[in-house]
Amino acid sequence: MSAMLSAVHGPNTGASPWSPAAAGRESLDALLLDLELRTADDFGSVAMPARRAERVARRQGWTDLEKRAELVTGDVLGRLGRIAEQGRIAKSVNMWAEEHSDRYLLARSHRLLAIFYRCLGDAAEALTHAVRGVEYADAAPPLIRAGNLITLALVLDENGSHSQAQERFGAALEIATGHDAAPMVITILNNLAFTAYENDDVAAADALVARIREIAARHELALDGLYLDTMARISLMRGRHAEALEALRPVFDDPGGPLVTEADTLPECLLTAAEAYRCGGQPERARAALDEAARLAAERELAGIAARVHEARAELAATTGDFPAAYAQYRLFHAATEQLHDAQREMRAHAVQAVFETAEARRATEQFRQLALRDPLTGLYNRRHVDEQLEQLVATAMRAGTELSVALVDLDFFKRVNDTFSHGVGDQVLRQVAALLGTAVEEPALAARLGGEEFVLVLPDTDPATAAAFCEHLRETVRRHPWAELTGGLAVTASIGVTTYTGGTTSASTLLSLADRNLYAAKHAGRDRVVHDASRR
Repeated sequence: MSAMLSAVHGPNTGASPWSPAAAGRESLDALLLDLELRTADDFGSVAMPARRAERVARRQGWTDLEKRAELVTGDVLGRLGRIAEQGRIAKSVNMWAEEHSDRYLLARSHRLLAIFYRCLGDAAEALTHAVRGVEYADAAPPLIRAGNLITLALVLDENGSHSQAQERFGAALEIATGHDAAPMVITILNNLAFTAYENDDVAAADALVARIREIAARHELALDGLYLDTMARISLMRGRHAEALEALRPVFDDPGGPLVTEADTLPECLLTAAEAYRCGGQPERARAALDEAARLAAERELAGIAARVHEARAELAATTGDFPAAYAQYRLFHAATEQLHDAQREMRAHAVQAVFETAEARRATEQFRQLALRDPLTGLYNRRHVDEQLEQLVATAMRAGTELSVALVDLDFFKRVNDTFSHGVGDQVLRQVAALLGTAVEEPALAARLGGEEFVLVLPDTDPATAAAFCEHLRETVRRHPWAELTGGLAVTASIGVTTYTGGTTSASTLLSLADRNLYAAKHAGRDRVVHDASRR
């Protein structure tokens, strides 16, 4: 589980005093701001006035206010677990806002798209939208801006940019504290507490929980299930199983009540309770909690939680000595997560790129800028950098009348490495191949990883014969490398497709397409070989 942006509920004040009959644009605008700020605190009370506001705005022809009301409804739907509807609304409003250059709606819709993609487990796309949401929120009311900063901090943290996340949490906390927004302050402190829990920082976690309890008591706020889950996990970190279960008791006493605010609240709490029961020597209760978590995950299409249930069942079976059952559950867990593995390995590179591409990220360090150009696994340049540089190099070659070669390098039968050994061994092979490629080229030539086991070489001022000879030497280098320590008797070889621009008109996409065609030919001819031709377009 990752730190969650969840709600803190105060007294239910109901809808803001507002009458459609008396609605002017200013009063409708004020109502919508109230709903936007109140959705996180008590989304149940904003649904009806949001629908009324939408109808009034439509009748009056105030399309921007109509779209704002739609986003409030979309936010509520997502909190009810209706993620697809949330995404549809967010995308529709975002397209309208782009067309009409409405910065406020862009800020709000990008934030909601970030939440949508985060729920789907696509952290890279979530980060892209979260960053844009903060960029467009520069002139929004302070608490709206703070909410966007929290969303950005959450997805930064999930992508491994922990210091960047802390910076955004800090900025949001300063705004929320300055405006005496206690629920938002608690939201931020809860996320910081969960980060401390993940880092095994017991002292920091305890201090943050104490602050949360103090603020909640002072403002008479009831903490929702996800906050209680954080506290329970911190108790488990200290080995206090009964204390963890007691922290979760308000959720289980009323599983359909106001403390269960999100689709994943109850199954998350059930997973935590199952761990407390297992560690406390109550396997039957742990099993029952996991069964209910599995049922809810299937019902609500929570794939991540469903996979974690298999993992927890395996741990429970191992604890009780049922090792065949533990093995079976670990196989199910592996099957449920393996299909996402490659995408997750690529995710960090795309996420860092997304952060750098906006004004928000331009305030980051030079080191962060460099990370945006690099593949995190291998250290080579990434696809984004190739796309940018190759276009420029093609243009230069066409102007100067020089030659330019492009080679695609693909490892043969690489899936065998992952299947025979592990993805960890596969990652080591990829890093070693990347080191061989990086050593072989010198600027202005470049080597990059396109994704998976595919790499690209860009060789300026390189004629067809030289390019072919270079790639042949590289293929031999890969084949003859001492792989035995990693792969035993399993060979590691590469197929290479090469093309060369020698004059006329061409493009980066054309050269990549021709190199890919030749790579296919190399594969079809038996692999572990180089296929080359010259490009004249």
